[in-house]
Amino acid sequence: MSYYEARTYAPILPNGKAYRFYFIQEVKSFITHPSVGLKLNGPGFYEISGIAYSGAGRISKVMVSADGGKTWAQAALQEPVQSKAFTRFRVPWRWDGGPAVLQSRAWDESGNVQPTRAQIVAARGQSARTPPVTAFISQHYNGPTSWSVAASGEVGHVYA
Repeated sequence: MSYYEARTYAPILPNGKAYRFYFIQEVKSFITHPSVGLKLNGPGFYEISGIAYSGAGRISKVMVSADGGKTWAQAALQEPVQSKAFTRFRVPWRWDGGPAVLQSRAWDESGNVQPTRAQIVAARGQSARTPPVTAFISQHYNGPTSWSVAASGEVGHVYA
């Protein structure tokens, strides 16, 4: 293995040991709209949309939360839903103008489920410093990417 293969396919845990060597992309979803850099124009109806994928098969379900994972709504999957390919999802959302935390979780046809951030931290540990959201220190992080929506409508990144 080269340096880059070792760094990308065997993530280093906070204790200095490698998590495990693997190539397959685990089930993952993320919200693309709304996302960082956008601003909602006041309370009303919006569409939350994003992308899900899995290296183990087709995406079978995506759930979306607007309250940091307390409650979930099933998103519609956009055809075609193909094996080991990006699958678009969408769900309507009525924003009441208050703070919100948007998250998504995906399932694939093999029964794999996207873990919560707490499950990832329990399995892999947590770094002493928080990397910027644009960093790709571990391309195999498949936990949720959370977007905060402030009362002003500003969308930002948050660890939730």
